[in-house]
Amino acid sequence: MKKIALEEHFMAPGFENYEADVEKMMDARAYKEFALRLPEFADLRLQAMNNAEIEMCVLSQTSPGLQTEKDTATAIRKSQEANDFLAQQIQKHPSRFAGFAHLAMQDPTAAAKELKRCIEDLGFKGALVNGHTNGVYLDDQRYIPFWETLNNLDVPLYLHPADSFDKPHMYEDHPDLMGPTWGWTVETTTHALRLIVSGLFDRLPKLKVILGHMGEALPFMLWRFDSRWQIGKHSKKLEKPLSQYVKDNIIITTSGVCDNAPLLCSIEALGADNILFSTDYPFESTQIAADFIDKAPLSEDVRKRICYQNAQRILKLG
Repeated sequence: MKKIALEEHFMAPGFENYEADVEKMMDARAYKEFALRLPEFADLRLQAMNNAEIEMCVLSQTSPGLQTEKDTATAIRKSQEANDFLAQQIQKHPSRFAGFAHLAMQDPTAAAKELKRCIEDLGFKGALVNGHTNGVYLDDQRYIPFWETLNNLDVPLYLHPADSFDKPHMYEDHPDLMGPTWGWTVETTTHALRLIVSGLFDRLPKLKVILGHMGEALPFMLWRFDSRWQIGKHSKKLEKPLSQYVKDNIIITTSGVCDNAPLLCSIEALGADNILFSTDYPFESTQIAADFIDKAPLSEDVRKRICYQNAQRILKLG
């Protein structure tokens, strides 16, 4: 079945220093293959797409990207360079590639301006942000104008994992639990919950945030969120139960989780219209991801929605 994938990574020229932490977490032999594929947009990438029946990939600069840049002016300049570079690659294969903007969140006003340029001038489909920016999370009040711009443009933000700003003590002596094995899930889930409890979605109820890796475990915790929220002390009153914000404002992808049990649970929790196929190229096998969704115990109607129809609707793909 044809597919659209939207957690598919690349590396722009000059961005090698913005990916070093990821490299350190991975087996050297495995990373050698990733390093070969990240800057490549032709034979290797297109062949993997063809083999998996992926019609289109929405591409994004690999993590952590400019979220770790300390100099604001440098971040602004390089975000524009990365987006212009991606636009050039899309022009070479416009029916196969689309893009998410890479933004300098160090300056929310500049990020909003660049987002607007990327959507209106470059034809991108939204933005992808790699977690916090030097310890500042997206629920910070300084980002409200950025969120308003995103809302007015009616495009989603993909919230991608990154390392914690500081190293939690619980990982002491167990650094192998940090990163994609476990730490990124905790970090990204917490970031998403911060957005909810900050009241962001009460302020802008039509906003959509995309989470990869089968929702970073959020779909499996909805009942407990509501149960414990009812008896807790809160600094901000919300208009709805926590679970309802996840259902209304969070979209998830299957990237990096090729397993029927969490897929079926996520469909039950969020509904099939809120789940999109993705692979996490090149860090996961495109073929394994494609075979998984093709063989999952789903009706063909649900499979079509997850494989491509939801992405067409949410990203406004022709």
